[in-house]
Amino acid sequence: MSRIPVTILTGFLGSGKTTLLNRILTENHGLRIAVIENEFGEVGIDHELVINTDEELFEMNNGCICCTVRGDLIRILGNLIKRRDKFDHILIETTGLADPGPVVQTFFVDEELREKTVVNGVVTLVDAHHIAGHLEQTHEAEEQVAFADVILLNKCDLVPEAALEALEQRIRDINALATIHRTTSAEIDVAKVLEVGGFNLDRATELDPHFLDAHGHHHHHHSDIFSVGIEAEGECDGRKLNDWISTLVREKGQDIFRMKGIFAVKNQADRVVFQGVHMLVDAASGGPWAGRPRKNALVFIGRNLDREALTSGFRACLV
Repeated sequence: MSRIPVTILTGFLGSGKTTLLNRILTENHGLRIAVIENEFGEVGIDHELVINTDEELFEMNNGCICCTVRGDLIRILGNLIKRRDKFDHILIETTGLADPGPVVQTFFVDEELREKTVVNGVVTLVDAHHIAGHLEQTHEAEEQVAFADVILLNKCDLVPEAALEALEQRIRDINALATIHRTTSAEIDVAKVLEVGGFNLDRATELDPHFLDAHGHHHHHHSDIFSVGIEAEGECDGRKLNDWISTLVREKGQDIFRMKGIFAVKNQADRVVFQGVHMLVDAASGGPWAGRPRKNALVFIGRNLDREALTSGFRACLV
């Protein structure tokens, strides 16, 4: 059976996460989702939904399964996997946490989870009305933006167009890869939240060949968290690449929130995809190149990254 896709939902209190979750748990979207709620108590999911919940997992009338993480995430996921036939997708909500890193890492560390699930992506809900202030004042807001594959810029009705555009640019500086959807009252097709498809490097580089360079040239960042993109023709030496990435995450992992790379490795027919969260890296096949030109693309999102050192370190891995 194919691996179960997992989406991690994060966002500050007040960003609209509760509204979105209530939609997922009640709307007739025809998707079968297992929703793992971090702490029901403080989020205020409609209480009718959680009444009579003697067992940890309970089914909603729209085909979703719901449960609360009061205990251990790995244990709950184990219970869910036993009921694999009941759902197609797992959504985990993290309570106002700054850094969803530890939740993502759980899926890289546990053997059974590595085999049976795949982290599809991180969705961050942002309150368009307040985020500018949060970005100035707190590292947490920057970290949440840095971790996202998809950003729902919510409460857009409260913010003028020019301010929204400036805000999107600010988000792009921090995170060059996230897809941004503007929403009001967290209204979005639920499938868009789930079909994240990981950090969409392919989409980004195929849309715009200068996508990565464009972000390489403004060094004047408002913030100490920003994206570094590297692209190169040619092929990598697999061993050098592995060694370089291992050393990098060991020495700089605290400052690297996300890493995603698609590599052409010598003597390998398939694309090699690396995904990293802090110290942990997961490598997988990205499927055959299938006639596309073999090339390498790599993006780091993190704090105070050294663009030159990263670029020369990577170039040393080329054959």
